[in-house]
Amino acid sequence: MTPFPYKLVATDLDGTLLRSDDTVSQRTRDALAAATAAGAAHIVVTGRAVPWTRHILDDLGYDGLAVCGQGAQVYHAGEHRLLTSVTLDRQLAGLALSKLEAEVGPLALAASRDGLDGEVLVGPGYRVQEGPLPYVPYEDPADLWSAPLNKVYIQHPELDDDALALAARQTVGGLVDVVMAGAGVVEVLPLGLSKATGLSLAARRLGVKAVDTIAFGDMPNDIPMFAWAHHGVAMANAHDDLKAVAHEITASNDQDGIAVVLEELLSA
Repeated sequence: MTPFPYKLVATDLDGTLLRSDDTVSQRTRDALAAATAAGAAHIVVTGRAVPWTRHILDDLGYDGLAVCGQGAQVYHAGEHRLLTSVTLDRQLAGLALSKLEAEVGPLALAASRDGLDGEVLVGPGYRVQEGPLPYVPYEDPADLWSAPLNKVYIQHPELDDDALALAARQTVGGLVDVVMAGAGVVEVLPLGLSKATGLSLAARRLGVKAVDTIAFGDMPNDIPMFAWAHHGVAMANAHDDLKAVAHEITASNDQDGIAVVLEELLSA
C-alpha cells in the first residue's frame, strides 16, 4: 500500500461535506478519520462565520483548525478560540453598495458581525433560507453598520445569483470582492479576501504547503481554494463554474463524494 499522498484535506461544508439534511454521513466520517490516521490533517473551509459553524464542528468531534467566513476567520475548534479575523471596511462597503444600487436598483441586505458570537443581521426583504441557523431582523439601516462585520449579503428582486454577482463585480470590483456562495447567497467581502487566503494561513500554522493539499467544494467561492490547492475536487452537484476549473469531479454530497475519493486514495 502506498502512503496517503496528501498532508491536508480541505473540505467545504454546505453542498460538500454536509448532505442535504445538514448531516455528515458515517461513511464520510470514517474516510476522513482514515485519512487523518494516515497522517493528513482535515480542515473545514466554509463561507459560514464561526457562530454558524461551531455546532457542526462540535458534533463531528472536530478539534483542529477551521477556516470560516470565506477566509476571514481562522478558528481553533478544540480551544473554541478565534486565531485570526479580517473585517470589512464598513465605509468602503457602504460606498460599494451605493454604487451598486445606482446601477441595478435597491438591494435587500443582511450582514455577519465579527467575533465568536457575531450575530447575522437580516434586513427588510432579505429572503432567509429555512433552517436552524439563528439571525436577528433589523429595520433601521444604521443597525447594519453599528459593529464590525465580516461580510454583507446582497439579494436583488429580479437578478439571479450569477447575474447579481457579475453585476457587482463589474460595478464595484475595485472596492470589494464579491462571491456567489450558494443559492440565494451573494456576499460582499474585503478586497483580496478568499477561502485561499484563510486556508493558506491555516496551512502555514500546520506546516503544510499547497502542493500537499487536496480540496473539495461545490460553489464559485471555492474557485480560489482550488487555484491554491494541488488538487481540486468538485462535487457532482457543483456549480458549472467550479466544475470548469476542477481537476476531478466526484459523486454528489448526498452520495458521499468526499469518501469516494478518499477511499480510492487510501486503497491505492
